[in-house]
Amino acid sequence: MKKYIAILFFSLLAGQTMAQQEAMYSQYMFNTLAINPAYAGSRNVTSATALYRSQWIGIDGAPETLTFTIDAPVSNKKVGLGLQIFSDKIGVTQNTGALASYAYRIRMATGTLSFGLQAGYSQYRGNFSNVPLNSSGINNDAAYQDNVNKGLLNLGTGVYYNSDRFYVGLSAPQLLNNQLSEFKVAGNNTFSGQALHLFLATGYVIPLSPDFDLKPSVLVKGVQGSPIQADLNANLWIKQVFSIGFQYRTSADIAAMVEVQASPQFRLGYSYDRSTTNLVQFNSGSHEIMLRYEFGFEKGKTISPRYF
Repeated sequence: MKKYIAILFFSLLAGQTMAQQEAMYSQYMFNTLAINPAYAGSRNVTSATALYRSQWIGIDGAPETLTFTIDAPVSNKKVGLGLQIFSDKIGVTQNTGALASYAYRIRMATGTLSFGLQAGYSQYRGNFSNVPLNSSGINNDAAYQDNVNKGLLNLGTGVYYNSDRFYVGLSAPQLLNNQLSEFKVAGNNTFSGQALHLFLATGYVIPLSPDFDLKPSVLVKGVQGSPIQADLNANLWIKQVFSIGFQYRTSADIAAMVEVQASPQFRLGYSYDRSTTNLVQFNSGSHEIMLRYEFGFEKGKTISPRYF
C-alpha cells in the first residue's frame, strides 16, 4: 500500500509541478555549464563532463538524469563555446535535447567576467494517460486524459565571474514559457507550462595549509510557483588530489560527496543524497556520478589547480 501511495504521489507531481523543473544536480559546482551558459570556456582548456543522477532509489518513476557537456575557449580565450546534451526523466515524463552556449569573456585585474547565451531544442514526452489515479486504475481526471509529445525551443542567459579562488554566477537557463499541455487551470499558467528558473551560485576556496583547502559553495534556486531552495556545500581538498564534502539542501536532502583528481586531466566525483522529508520512508537515497576529462595539457607541464 505504501509503495502504491508513493507511486501515485510521484506521478501526480510529475504531471503537475515537477515536469517544469530544470534537472537537479548535487555536484552542480563541477557541472556549472548545465545551469549557466556564461561558464563556457572558463577553465581555459577544452573540458568534457558527463554526469548521471538516479534519484530516490526504490520509487517507480523517480527522476533519472543524464547530461554531457563540453566547452572550450576560442579567439585567444575571449570567447567560450559549449554544448550540452541531456535526458531528464521523471514520473511519466521525459525531456531530451541539446543546448549550444556562447560566452563573451572580459579579462579583469584579478579574474574574468563572462556574459553568456544559450539556445537549443528538446523533445518533451508525457504519458499522462497511464498515471494510476486510484487503485482501480481508472483515470477520469481531465488533466490526465491526453499524452504529450512536443518539440520545445529553449533560450537562456547568464553572467559569471571567476578568479583563481572565487566564483559567482547568476543565470536563467529557461526563458521561454513553453506550454507542455493543452490542459489549463484558471489563474495558474505554471500547471501546463515551463516556468522561469533563476540560479545564483557562488563559492570560495579557503587555504588552510599547504595540504588542505576548504571550498564552501552555495546554490540558490528560484522557480515561479515554488519556494526558494538553497544548496549549502563544504568540500575539503587534500593535497589538491582528494576531496570529501557535505551538502544540505533546504527542506529536501542531506548529501555526502567525494572527488578524486586521478590525473591532471581526469576527475571522478560521486555523491549520495538522503531525503529529510517524508519521502525517506519510500526510497533508499539518490546516487550521482560525475566524470570530467580535460584536453590540451602538455606532457610534463605543471598544471595549476582548477577549483571551479
